[in-house]
Amino acid sequence: MLGAALPSAPAKTPESITETGSTLLFPLFGTWSTAYQKLYTPTGGTPPVTITTGGTGSGTGITDASTGTVNIGASDAYLSSADVSKYPGLLNIALAISAQQINYYVPGVKKLNLDGTVLAQIYTGKITTWNNPAIKALNPGVPLPNLKIITLHRADSSGDTFLFTSFLNAQDPSAWPSSNVNTTVSWPSVPGSLAETGNSGMVAGCAANKGCIAYIGISYLQKTQAAGLGEAYLKNASGKYELPTPATISAAAAAFTAKTPANETISMINGPAPGGYPIVNYEYAIVKTSQSNAAQAEDMRAFLHWIVTAGQNATTYLDTVNFVPLPASVVAQSDAQIAKIGS
Repeated sequence: MLGAALPSAPAKTPESITETGSTLLFPLFGTWSTAYQKLYTPTGGTPPVTITTGGTGSGTGITDASTGTVNIGASDAYLSSADVSKYPGLLNIALAISAQQINYYVPGVKKLNLDGTVLAQIYTGKITTWNNPAIKALNPGVPLPNLKIITLHRADSSGDTFLFTSFLNAQDPSAWPSSNVNTTVSWPSVPGSLAETGNSGMVAGCAANKGCIAYIGISYLQKTQAAGLGEAYLKNASGKYELPTPATISAAAAAFTAKTPANETISMINGPAPGGYPIVNYEYAIVKTSQSNAAQAEDMRAFLHWIVTAGQNATTYLDTVNFVPLPASVVAQSDAQIAKIGS
């Protein structure tokens, strides 16, 4: 088994590991880091490895890992061909499976169906009120108010922006071109639109603005619920409207398991599973193959191997952020990637 060759504990020489990036992955990465350090810290002693984490957005995570500013860049987006060309020796290692919500604040609307075409028209300013005929056509019998739509988007370079714009383009390329799919995009000028930083900023911004619509990572589900935000049912490629649940996220990802390449670069947006949710993704660790020294490389291999094995425990780790675990075959692929990390 590939994982058997990887270290099962931190190096004996004390080292530090730094991580920054995805705000969607940030809550889970913090939980993983705390649990891992506690596991190997002797009673009354000091941790053999110190792990620091930060939520700065996926784009920053990729850049910081690429330049060696941090050891691990957390990202909802896989490495682009431009990233690979600019920074040779980078790996994107799948750590878990996640999803993205589409949230709204429209009083009185308990259930809302949306699709990529309508969302693209909202974000390009072609649809400006909640009682627009195109929205009403997706929601027969729902009392939609004559309320202005306030679009929220990320101000920082964000994997969530990459996922959202990928979905818009996948469902309607004529409404949202592939040239405007990235972690940072040129947002159309829409009166009243708001730019927010991080998923926390998106939650707070939507809660403060009646009529809002926002894209928010699934790890913030409890926070969106506490803020009273609605969660839209999204139309999948089979024409069914689904919420992101463990069942619909797993169903969507399962359709891509056998297609996942060795480098784990794959889009799982708008997949073919009839019962799948259309915005799912692997959460990635972006890592350089060459670390500063042998002990640090060993610590990186040990920590990341622990994440894709013990760290996949749903009850202990993943359920708290509404992620689902990697399939066994993808764990093996991640371990093969982790084994490449050296000094």
